Amino acid sequence: MSYYFSTIVKDDFDNVVDKTTGLLQKEGFGVLTQIDMQQTLKKKLDVDFNRYKILGACNPQFAYKALQAENKIGTMLPCNVIIQELVNGTVEVAAVNPMQSMQAVKNPALEAIANDVTNKLKNVIKNLSDK
Repeated sequence: MSYYFSTIVKDDFDNVVDKTTGLLQKEGFGVLTQIDMQQTLKKKLDVDFNRYKILGACNPQFAYKALQAENKIGTMLPCNVIIQELVNGTVEVAAVNPMQSMQAVKNPALEAIANDVTNKLKNVIKNLSDK
């Protein structure tokens, strides 16, 4: 089992960011943070990098349940979704696999929560693929 799942989309980068954000919202996630790696790497290191955004997505209901089961789980929140422009004019969207992350914690109470969050993130990726 991989630590992420992904899809390749043939679309404009900004459109993919908007579609991904909308699909996350449909699954109950808010985007708490957006990190523009291209801009950050240019500013901090003066290097050129492809368009690459990290969305910090959070589903408050699941986050609350997870925090009740394991009060240090915040070290693994929010769920990160990356959107990166590839060299061939396509865009890859990848999401963390919460089932993989939670295995490191070894708390059985988190398994059902991680499974539900995994399914929601997989739906986002699948719905991007279907478009």
